[in-house]
Amino acid sequence: MAIALRTWPRRLVARRWLFAFVPINAATAGFGVVLPLLILIPLHGSWGAVALAATVFNAAVIASSVLWGHLSDRYPLRRLFLVINFGGYAVLYLALAGVASLGELYVLYTVIGLIAPAGASASNLLILEKFSEAERPTAFASYQEMAMIGSLIGLGLGYFWTVDGDALTSLLVVLAALAAASAVAIWFGVTDPSRRATTAQVAGHAESLASRIRTSIGFRTPIPFFPYRPRIGRGAWGRLRRWARAELHHELPLVFLATFLFNLASNLYNISYTPYLYGAGLAASSIFLVNLSNNAAQTLLYPLSGGMSARFGPDRLVQRSSYLRALGYLATAGFTFLVFDPRGAFALNVLVFGVLGAAIAVYTTASSLILFRGLAGRDAGSLLGVNSALGGVAAVSGAALSGVLSTFGSYRLVFLVSAGALLVSLPLWSAASIAFLRRRHEREAPADGPAPVRAPDRE
Repeated sequence: MAIALRTWPRRLVARRWLFAFVPINAATAGFGVVLPLLILIPLHGSWGAVALAATVFNAAVIASSVLWGHLSDRYPLRRLFLVINFGGYAVLYLALAGVASLGELYVLYTVIGLIAPAGASASNLLILEKFSEAERPTAFASYQEMAMIGSLIGLGLGYFWTVDGDALTSLLVVLAALAAASAVAIWFGVTDPSRRATTAQVAGHAESLASRIRTSIGFRTPIPFFPYRPRIGRGAWGRLRRWARAELHHELPLVFLATFLFNLASNLYNISYTPYLYGAGLAASSIFLVNLSNNAAQTLLYPLSGGMSARFGPDRLVQRSSYLRALGYLATAGFTFLVFDPRGAFALNVLVFGVLGAAIAVYTTASSLILFRGLAGRDAGSLLGVNSALGGVAAVSGAALSGVLSTFGSYRLVFLVSAGALLVSLPLWSAASIAFLRRRHEREAPADGPAPVRAPDRE
C-alpha cells in the first residue's frame, strides 16, 4: 500500500492565520536552548540539574496530555486552549527571567510542562475543522513550514542576542513577547470552527500524525498524544498481556519498540548535548548556532522527505536515517577522546548536529508513514495511546538516565549508550518490514490457494 505524505505546500501559507504559529515556534525553539544554559550559567547548576529539569518537565507533559486530550474532545474551544498555551508560556518565560534558585526553576518548568499539551491538541484539531478533506494535506504542510521558519527565527535571534554576552534573562523577556504575540494573533485572528472533530480523528491523516510527532518544546521532546484516556488500575497488566498476544502477528509491536528505542536515545542525547557543548568551551551564541544548523538541515530536507519516501520506501529510509543518527552519536562520542579549542569543537558540532537534523527530518516522515499504514482498519485511537505512553516512558527514562550517567561525569558514555540504543532498533525495523510484507501477502492471497500456473504456449 503506497501512502503519500505531502511535505511541501502548493503555497507557503494555506491561510493567513497560520502565520500566528511563527512567533510561538520562535519562542519555544529559543527557549529549548535558553533553559539548559540558564541552569548552567546564571544559576551555576550542573549537568545533573539539567537532567532533573527535563525529568520533571517530561513527567508533567505526560500527566497533562491525558487531561488536555479529554478536554479538547469535551469542549471544542480551540482558540481558548491555544491562548492558554501561548499566553501561559509568555507569563512563565517572564517569571523564569527572575528566578534566583534551581528550585524556583523546577517549579516553573513543571508548570510549563502542564500547559504544553494544550496547544498541541488544539492546533491539530483546528486544522482538521477549518480545512476540507482536500485542503488538509496543504494545511498541515503549511503548519509545519510555519513551525520550521519560526524555529530558525528563534535560534537566529538567540545567537544575535547573546553574541556579545550571555544575556539569557533578557532574552527570555523577548521570547515571552513572541509567545504573547502568538496568543494575541490567535485570539483576534481565529474563530472557533463550526464543525467539530475529535482527537481520535487525527489518526486518519498521515500529515497530522507527522505534525504531532514533530511538535516539541524544550529538549526537543515530542508531546504525547492520547486520543483516549488510558485505563490504569486493576487488570491493566492483564489487558496489556492479552493485547500483546493478539498483536504477535502484526508489525506494530515491533514498530512501537523500535520507536521507543529511538525516542529513548534521542532524549538521552539531546538532554546531555547542551551541557556537553558548554563543557567544551562554547559560548552561548555558538551553542545557538549549533542548534540552528540542526533546524536549518531539517527545514531544507523535510520538504523532500515525502518524495524520498515515495521513491525509496519508508522502510528503507527509517533504517538509513536511524543508522545515520547512530553514526552522528558515535562521532560526538569520538570528539570526547580528542582535545579541541572552542573553534574546532564548534565547527565539528555544527557539521554533526546538522547531519542529525537532516536524519530526523527523514525519520519523522518515514516513521509516520509506517505507523499510519499499520493503523489502517484498526482501533487507531487506542494504538496511538499505547505508542504515546511508550514515548512518554522513553522521555522520562532518557532524562532520568541522563541524570544517572551524569554522576559518572562522562558525556562519552551517554553518547555511546544513545548510539547503542539506535543500533539495536535497526533489526526491529527490519523485522517490522518483514512482518508487514508477510501480512500483506496473506491478505492478498486467494482464499482457495494460489491460482494454477498456466504452461507457456508452444511455438
